[in-house]
Amino acid sequence: MGRKKILIIDDEAKIVEMVKAYLEAEGYAVCTAENGVEALARNREYAPDLIILDLMLPDIAGEQVCALIRAESSVPIIMLTAKSWEESFINGLKIGADDYVTKPFSPKMLVAKVGALLRRIGGVPAKNEEAIEYDGIALNNIAHTVKKDGLPIDLTPNEYSILRVMMRAPGKLFTRKELIFNVFGGNYASDERMIDGYIKQLRQKLEDDPKRPALIMTVHGLGYKFGGEKG
Repeated sequence: MGRKKILIIDDEAKIVEMVKAYLEAEGYAVCTAENGVEALARNREYAPDLIILDLMLPDIAGEQVCALIRAESSVPIIMLTAKSWEESFINGLKIGADDYVTKPFSPKMLVAKVGALLRRIGGVPAKNEEAIEYDGIALNNIAHTVKKDGLPIDLTPNEYSILRVMMRAPGKLFTRKELIFNVFGGNYASDERMIDGYIKQLRQKLEDDPKRPALIMTVHGLGYKFGGEKG
């Protein structure tokens, strides 16, 4: 199996050089782009396994680049941003980002996030977990697909991973920390509010009425569970 390919999209040369060096030291093959137009071309030519995307590009807004890439591919996307945490994270989820890092950042932490996200995408499920179904929602662990009432639902890799964890145990209460641990790993440091963002996006995509969820329920003050009163 060849090396995993990473595309870095950022117009700050020093940041690109630093991140590229750290990624290559970990064995990744790295390609770069310094603007949105070049990024879209490189994505099609290079077919990366993961993209690191800066929101502040000189020609096209990073959010627009993300949306255009997501319309063509489910490649994992980590956003780089200097904007406020909540605004950027929620907006990023809406357009298909999988994770995000605020500038200034630790390159070691970014590389750790790259590795964690790629491991989640590449994980092989056990035989008895090839397919999970509940109340019209069908999750296929081999094809990494989700359908609702037979119709495909487009989820980002992190949304898919959170749904899979919860569907394995319908009715079980998951705290935010438990979801972070089960989805991102025990050594992954992250704000628990990111789980709220993912849950909000899953409800938008899966619930008949996201404001009155019947699948992903909030247990106030504690966390979330999948399956509502049926679990």
